[in-house]
Amino acid sequence: MYDIHVKTRLLKQPSDFPLLIPAAFSFSLFANSRKYKPRRSSFVMANRHTIILMQTSQNRATRTFMDYESISQAMDGICALYERKLKELNPAIREITYDISDLYNFIDGLADMSALVYDHSLQAYLPYDRQWIKQKTLQHLKRLASH
Repeated sequence: MYDIHVKTRLLKQPSDFPLLIPAAFSFSLFANSRKYKPRRSSFVMANRHTIILMQTSQNRATRTFMDYESISQAMDGICALYERKLKELNPAIREITYDISDLYNFIDGLADMSALVYDHSLQAYLPYDRQWIKQKTLQHLKRLASH
Protein backbone atom coordinates (compact mmCIF):
# COMPACT_ATOMS: atom_id res chain seq x y z
CA MET A 1 0.00 0.00 0.00
CA TYR A 2 1.29 3.43 -0.90
CA ASP A 3 1.48 6.12 1.73
CA ILE A 4 0.08 9.25 0.12
CA HIS A 5 -0.79 12.23 2.26
CA VAL A 6 -2.62 15.25 0.92
CA LYS A 7 -2.38 18.58 2.65
CA THR A 8 -5.26 20.85 1.73
CA ARG A 9 -5.51 24.57 2.24
CA LEU A 10 -9.12 25.36 3.06
CA LEU A 11 -10.42 28.68 1.82
CA LYS A 12 -12.57 30.99 3.92
CA GLN A 13 -15.21 31.76 1.31
CA PRO A 14 -16.56 29.20 -1.17
CA SER A 15 -16.57 32.00 -3.74
CA ASP A 16 -12.78 32.40 -3.39
CA PHE A 17 -12.27 29.37 -5.60
CA PRO A 18 -14.79 26.78 -6.76
CA LEU A 19 -12.58 23.77 -5.97
CA LEU A 20 -10.14 23.14 -3.17
CA ILE A 21 -6.70 22.52 -4.63
CA PRO A 22 -4.22 20.56 -2.56
CA ALA A 23 -1.59 23.08 -1.48
CA ALA A 24 1.27 20.71 -2.26
CA PHE A 25 0.03 20.23 -5.82
CA SER A 26 -0.99 23.75 -6.79
CA PHE A 27 2.35 24.66 -8.39
CA SER A 28 2.79 21.46 -10.34
CA LEU A 29 -0.77 21.56 -11.63
CA PHE A 30 -0.21 24.84 -13.41
CA ALA A 31 3.54 25.01 -13.94
CA ASN A 32 3.73 22.60 -16.88
CA SER A 33 0.36 23.32 -18.45
CA ARG A 34 1.73 25.55 -21.25
CA LYS A 35 4.64 23.29 -22.15
CA TYR A 36 2.71 20.05 -22.59
CA LYS A 37 1.33 19.42 -26.06
CA PRO A 38 -0.28 15.99 -26.20
CA ARG A 39 -0.06 13.76 -29.23
CA ARG A 40 -3.42 13.01 -30.80
CA SER A 41 -3.60 9.49 -29.36
CA SER A 42 -2.79 10.65 -25.82
CA PHE A 43 -5.27 13.49 -26.21
CA VAL A 44 -8.03 11.03 -27.08
CA MET A 45 -7.11 8.92 -24.03
CA ALA A 46 -6.95 11.95 -21.74
CA ASN A 47 -10.10 13.42 -23.21
CA ARG A 48 -12.44 10.60 -22.14
CA HIS A 49 -15.69 12.08 -20.94
CA THR A 50 -16.40 10.63 -17.50
CA ILE A 51 -19.64 10.57 -15.55
CA ILE A 52 -19.46 9.80 -11.83
CA LEU A 53 -22.70 8.31 -10.51
CA MET A 54 -23.17 8.41 -6.78
CA GLN A 55 -25.71 7.90 -4.03
CA THR A 56 -24.77 9.34 -0.65
CA SER A 57 -27.25 7.36 1.47
CA GLN A 58 -29.79 4.55 1.17
CA ASN A 59 -32.40 7.14 0.24
CA ARG A 60 -32.83 6.99 -3.55
CA ALA A 61 -33.42 10.74 -3.58
CA THR A 62 -29.67 11.24 -2.88
CA ARG A 63 -28.70 9.84 -6.29
CA THR A 64 -26.77 12.32 -8.36
CA PHE A 65 -24.08 12.53 -11.02
CA MET A 66 -21.09 14.69 -11.89
CA ASP A 67 -19.62 14.85 -15.37
CA TYR A 68 -16.08 15.71 -16.40
CA GLU A 69 -14.10 16.03 -19.61
CA SER A 70 -11.51 13.45 -18.53
CA ILE A 71 -10.82 10.70 -16.01
CA SER A 72 -8.21 12.93 -14.37
CA GLN A 73 -10.72 15.74 -13.87
CA ALA A 74 -13.18 13.23 -12.43
CA MET A 75 -10.61 12.08 -9.89
CA ASP A 76 -9.94 15.72 -8.97
CA GLY A 77 -13.69 16.16 -8.56
CA ILE A 78 -13.95 13.19 -6.19
CA CYS A 79 -11.06 14.55 -4.10
CA ALA A 80 -12.70 17.99 -4.04
CA LEU A 81 -15.98 16.42 -2.95
CA TYR A 82 -14.20 14.74 -0.02
CA GLU A 83 -12.37 17.97 0.84
CA ARG A 84 -15.66 19.89 0.90
CA LYS A 85 -17.06 17.25 3.26
CA LEU A 86 -13.99 17.63 5.51
CA LYS A 87 -14.45 21.39 5.57
CA GLU A 88 -18.13 20.97 6.39
CA LEU A 89 -17.28 18.65 9.29
CA ASN A 90 -14.35 20.79 10.53
CA PRO A 91 -15.22 24.44 9.80
CA ALA A 92 -12.72 25.89 12.30
CA ILE A 93 -9.69 24.08 10.88
CA ARG A 94 -7.92 25.98 8.11
CA GLU A 95 -5.57 23.19 7.01
CA ILE A 96 -6.53 19.53 6.96
CA THR A 97 -4.29 16.57 6.16
CA TYR A 98 -5.65 13.24 4.99
CA ASP A 99 -4.21 10.15 3.41
CA ILE A 100 -5.43 7.75 0.75
CA SER A 101 -7.07 5.44 3.30
CA ASP A 102 -9.24 8.35 4.51
CA LEU A 103 -10.32 9.02 0.93
CA TYR A 104 -11.02 5.31 0.41
CA ASN A 105 -13.15 5.24 3.58
CA PHE A 106 -15.15 8.20 2.26
CA ILE A 107 -15.73 6.44 -1.08
CA ASP A 108 -16.65 3.18 0.67
CA GLY A 109 -18.99 5.07 3.00
CA LEU A 110 -21.19 6.18 0.13
CA ALA A 111 -24.21 4.00 -0.61
CA ASP A 112 -23.03 3.72 -4.22
CA MET A 113 -20.42 5.15 -6.54
CA SER A 114 -19.54 4.14 -10.08
CA ALA A 115 -18.21 5.70 -13.26
CA LEU A 116 -19.16 5.73 -16.90
CA VAL A 117 -16.19 6.47 -19.17
CA TYR A 118 -16.60 7.19 -22.86
CA ASP A 119 -14.65 4.87 -25.14
CA HIS A 120 -14.01 6.56 -28.48
CA SER A 121 -13.36 3.31 -30.34
CA LEU A 122 -16.71 1.82 -29.23
CA GLN A 123 -18.55 5.14 -29.23
CA ALA A 124 -20.13 4.08 -25.95
CA TYR A 125 -19.75 4.52 -22.21
CA LEU A 126 -18.09 1.71 -20.27
CA PRO A 127 -19.11 1.16 -16.63
CA TYR A 128 -16.56 0.97 -13.81
CA ASP A 129 -17.06 0.15 -10.15
CA ARG A 130 -15.97 1.68 -6.88
CA GLN A 131 -12.69 -0.33 -6.82
CA TRP A 132 -11.72 1.06 -10.23
CA ILE A 133 -12.44 4.60 -8.97
CA LYS A 134 -10.23 4.03 -5.93
CA GLN A 135 -7.44 2.65 -8.13
CA LYS A 136 -7.65 5.59 -10.54
CA THR A 137 -7.73 8.08 -7.66
CA LEU A 138 -4.53 6.59 -6.23
CA GLN A 139 -2.83 6.69 -9.65
CA HIS A 140 -3.97 10.28 -10.13
CA LEU A 141 -2.65 11.44 -6.74
CA LYS A 142 0.66 9.63 -7.31
CA ARG A 143 0.99 11.37 -10.68
CA LEU A 144 0.30 14.77 -9.06
CA ALA A 145 2.80 14.07 -6.28
CA SER A 146 5.54 13.15 -8.76
CA HIS A 147 5.34 16.47 -10.65
